[in-house]
Amino acid sequence: MSDEAPFFEPDEIPSETLIPEGFSPEPLPPPAPQRRPRTGMRPRNARNDSDATVFASRIPPHSEEAEQGLLSAIILDGGGDILADCQTQKVVPETFFRTEHQVIFEALSALSNEGKGIDIITLLEKLNELGKLEAAGGHIYLRELENKVATTVHAPHWLEIVKEKYFRRKLITTATQTVERAFSDGDDIRMIIDRVEKSFFEIAGDNIQETAESTDQVGGLVARTLEILRQMEKNRGAIHGVPTGFTQLDQMTFGFHPGQMIVVAARPGMGKTSIALNFIEAALFDKKREAAGKPSRAVLMFSLEMTKEDLMQRLLASKSRVNLRNIQKGFGTADDVQRLYEMSKDYEKRKLIIDDLGGQTIMEIRAKARRIHARTPLSLIIIDYLQLINGTDSRMPREQQIAEASRSIKAMAKEFGVPIIALAQLNRDSDKEDRKPRASDLRESGSIEQDADVIMLIDIKRGGQKKSETEAEEERQRDVRERVLIIAKQRNGPTGDIPLHFHSNITRFETPATNVSEPNF
Repeated sequence: MSDEAPFFEPDEIPSETLIPEGFSPEPLPPPAPQRRPRTGMRPRNARNDSDATVFASRIPPHSEEAEQGLLSAIILDGGGDILADCQTQKVVPETFFRTEHQVIFEALSALSNEGKGIDIITLLEKLNELGKLEAAGGHIYLRELENKVATTVHAPHWLEIVKEKYFRRKLITTATQTVERAFSDGDDIRMIIDRVEKSFFEIAGDNIQETAESTDQVGGLVARTLEILRQMEKNRGAIHGVPTGFTQLDQMTFGFHPGQMIVVAARPGMGKTSIALNFIEAALFDKKREAAGKPSRAVLMFSLEMTKEDLMQRLLASKSRVNLRNIQKGFGTADDVQRLYEMSKDYEKRKLIIDDLGGQTIMEIRAKARRIHARTPLSLIIIDYLQLINGTDSRMPREQQIAEASRSIKAMAKEFGVPIIALAQLNRDSDKEDRKPRASDLRESGSIEQDADVIMLIDIKRGGQKKSETEAEEERQRDVRERVLIIAKQRNGPTGDIPLHFHSNITRFETPATNVSEPNF
């Protein structure tokens, strides 16, 4: 017999060859039922590779004809009003879709900045000088572009089309980046939302960031600065910002200015919230502004500690000089109630927004302020108070969380172009050492001192001439407490002490009939 294994045809394979003796296989499970896929639906978690290229396969919005017409009109106009309109409306090379048009506009802008005349010859020379003639399409394309239009009358319309297409491309880019960030697990969701919201507001507000400062832009900045200085000289001693409500403080600061971060700090019970409400009242009830026929300022307050109802009670009592405690205890007179009612009608005409949601992060505060500012342009923002702001990352040390909030508040002031007053707590070092508080006593973060443009500290009156028993008793009856507002830091002005009286029964600060100490420059 041959040692080779026997060969069988398929129909001749013995059964013992396939299943050995003594082997009992487990029964196979029944086959899974085959579900018929629904029309137009993909299985859950299925990935369609075409999704990744759906945008890449489409041509971004643009109008080649409008771009050619606009550039041709600029050449035909000799770089006059049409190019000036483009620069005024912040048109940059990237506003054009075609690379050739970006290069051409860059060369036209360069000629304008150098004060040279614009025509096809100077344009060709500039492109040769930059080494970008071929990138601009060469001689033939530029000659075609020169003769593209016969008149510049429709140039404003072409400019609008070019800008509109550019904004659409920006919107697509921002939306695509949003999708990518949302898919990524590395970024905090609140930071993603803040960045996305800022990007969309910049597009909506035509807030295009320039890549570089041109000579024209710097010249415009110098002109505006000189105009501001001339107005200051003309209105010597006048308030240039939002009034504070305190004459001596206005003399030292000239009001609260756009972009400033103002910190008002004190120990608990010294009247931080009360003086903030006095600032709100001064901003809303500006008699000089009303006399000039200007609309009332809009003020936004974030109260992380008190409710909006409590704050409104304080505002009404302070302005109408009604004893709030008597009202709360039910001992108010009919005259008190009438004054409060009349004052409430006056406040209804003002633009005051109070957000009293507690436990907010600086990202949430910034997002809310951005939405409100887009709808109602603000003149002043107040945050009560800094140490109550939650950190975006609870794992970070508290000092770093406060530092993050402080930096964001300063960035908000510059972004929105409004002064922001941030109330803050002081540590107990000044009480323990029986001395005036300093800016370095700000609790939980030294970065507040660095970020703030103005730091004001509320303190009790220390030293000085002792009052007689009669004077002390009279002040107790009137519920008046002596305070000192210390301007511990001011980037663009003097520092010094301002004596104040705190009327706790009406939650109001007022300036006594005394002189401010000599400021320190």
